[in-house]
Amino acid sequence: MSYSIPSLPLNIELETKPILKKLMKAHQALAELKGVSGVIPNQSILISTLSLQEAKDSSAIENIITTHDELYKSDVTTKQFANFAAKEVYSYAAALQNGYQQVKKTGLLVNNHILEIQQALVENGAGFRKIPGTMLKNDQTGVVVYTPPQDEGLIRTLMNNLEQFINDDTLNDADPLIKMAIIHHQFESIHPFYDGNGRTGRIINILYLVKQGLLDTPVLYLSRYINQNKNDYYRLLQAVRDTGSWEPWVLYMLEGIELTSRQTVSLILGMRDLMLHQKHKLRSELPKIYTQDLLNNLFRHPYTKIDFVMQELQIHRNTAVKYLEELVRIGLLSKHKLGKENFYLNSALFDLLANAGRASRGDREI
Repeated sequence: MSYSIPSLPLNIELETKPILKKLMKAHQALAELKGVSGVIPNQSILISTLSLQEAKDSSAIENIITTHDELYKSDVTTKQFANFAAKEVYSYAAALQNGYQQVKKTGLLVNNHILEIQQALVENGAGFRKIPGTMLKNDQTGVVVYTPPQDEGLIRTLMNNLEQFINDDTLNDADPLIKMAIIHHQFESIHPFYDGNGRTGRIINILYLVKQGLLDTPVLYLSRYINQNKNDYYRLLQAVRDTGSWEPWVLYMLEGIELTSRQTVSLILGMRDLMLHQKHKLRSELPKIYTQDLLNNLFRHPYTKIDFVMQELQIHRNTAVKYLEELVRIGLLSKHKLGKENFYLNSALFDLLANAGRASRGDREI
């Protein structure tokens, strides 16, 4: 069955009783996440660590698989990556962070931002699709499940309509979380790029919540939920196209917002507690080298190294080596040899991030 992509806003009522009930829970969880995000004094720590987590999970949906170990051993500053997948994940994190800066600066999320995000992801400037032939197939069977618009003019018309819907709140008074679900479905159905549509669409989710003031920083962990419920994600996306079943799709997205908000609250509180513990240990056992910048470094990079400490603390190499060896001595870091370089692992933080979200559904303990 062919799907004629509608212009937005939709001419249907989506504020049904089940959706309104789920909306309340999703908003409560998201508001809690927004408030808790402030418990980490240096927001760049959250942005760098959690955007990398989001990048890892979003890339995994596209079968770009890497481990936390490979991820943290990579060095984006020198373009040294453990493998191709790690490089792709870092590209995603960079695209997310750049998009976040644009939204915070302009208060808008326009097509030029979306084009820049996708270009950063795939590292080419092909832009919107111009050549027909794109089809979405079932990974297992190879059967075509959906054919997006093929005409470049139609793609641009639909993307211009989507841009207006994202940025002009006077067009529709639906709750912003319902609008986020509509925006995501519309973007994935337009499928405007040759590559990177899924990852770009999931970045748009986060940035839209920031644009609407529902988050201050891009920390919602939605890709993990989608990855854990991937079959439902693709089934419900297609059900809207086949039968117009919007309610189950919106409920799925609201459930994701609620669950991942609660998981991320637990993760951030865990990071805060760990920072306080390591701060007290550092101040009591190494008062001569303790600074907040040094502590921040240990949480911005689960695997840190001499160059990172030198750059962020503005100290000489010998001093950086001395600091790191002292941190190893008191047990805050462990030292690892990788090729010719030494890396220093904050094991407690590594374990916290690696285990995030593995708790059962509804369990808020890490």
